[in-house]
Amino acid sequence: MTANTANTAHTASTGFTGWITRESPDGHSATLEELDSGILEDRDTTLRVHYSSVNYKDALALQGRPGVVRRLPLVPGIDVTGEVVGSRHPLWREGDMVTLNGAGLGEDRHGGLAELATVDGGDLVAVPAPFTPAQAAAVGTAGFTAALGLLALERQGLAPEHGPVLVTGAGGGVGSIAVALLAHAGYEVIAATGRPELLHDRLTALGAAQVVDRAELAPKGRPLAKQRWAGVVDAVGGPVLAGALAGLRHSGTATTCGNAASAEFPGNVLPFILRGVALIGIDSVRTPRGRREAAWQLLARHLDPALLDGVTRTIPLAAVQDAAAGMLAGQGTGRIVVDVRAR
Repeated sequence: MTANTANTAHTASTGFTGWITRESPDGHSATLEELDSGILEDRDTTLRVHYSSVNYKDALALQGRPGVVRRLPLVPGIDVTGEVVGSRHPLWREGDMVTLNGAGLGEDRHGGLAELATVDGGDLVAVPAPFTPAQAAAVGTAGFTAALGLLALERQGLAPEHGPVLVTGAGGGVGSIAVALLAHAGYEVIAATGRPELLHDRLTALGAAQVVDRAELAPKGRPLAKQRWAGVVDAVGGPVLAGALAGLRHSGTATTCGNAASAEFPGNVLPFILRGVALIGIDSVRTPRGRREAAWQLLARHLDPALLDGVTRTIPLAAVQDAAAGMLAGQGTGRIVVDVRAR
């Protein structure tokens, strides 16, 4: 890309609409307000936000739950997709359409649930073909994390001929995209979900060869189970992860990125020392630029935009609070895209 324009985010104060979390008697609460651009950090690239999304972290922040927001006041939203309106970074120029997942957005930096955002240009990735900006937002941190999981498995040498891959939390954002990515890449996918009857058809449409009840993974008092899968993409944690590890084949690899079931790990060391399995944690926040690019290249190769559309619903900015409440109540599946420009 050619030389860029100066970032003018803080040379003239402008108003914009966005969600913001503030101190409240109960800790913090989120409201939709007219904000001043003077609150934004002085980072090298300014975006006119087109789309964001609602992730589990966003739902916690929007509902005033602890554990995500590390400073107040703060604009939530761990994903942002939009148009560069000014940048001092050599990679970007005005008009570029870019996307960013994690990097502290919505946690200790102002995030994407607002009409303007300032970010570090070194973290950005150009929206790749074949995705539209709305589809890149649907990929979001969930799809980005799923891609990082598959990259980690393949760095460990996993290939389709080694055997099936188990995906836990397959009905959620990370899990559903992981199923689609793995299937398109040639892997046999076993999808585990707490709602197998409800989600069977959708998961098989995404490419799952088999859909199982996650209750099958609960440890049964034995440290090891029958060797069933060569790899695991876990988005649940807790006893589900312990059961998944117990069923890994010798020298298999599991990745883990979530704690929806529990942050506690009720497992044991025997799968590691008797079967030589590996467990790799996936951090989607502080991901180096090279790995960000590789993850999005993998998504561009293996994620069918039409399948992505089938697990996505789009809401306006004003509706995110209700979407967050529904997510924490266990309602809905797939991805929620926020059209920041819609009213």
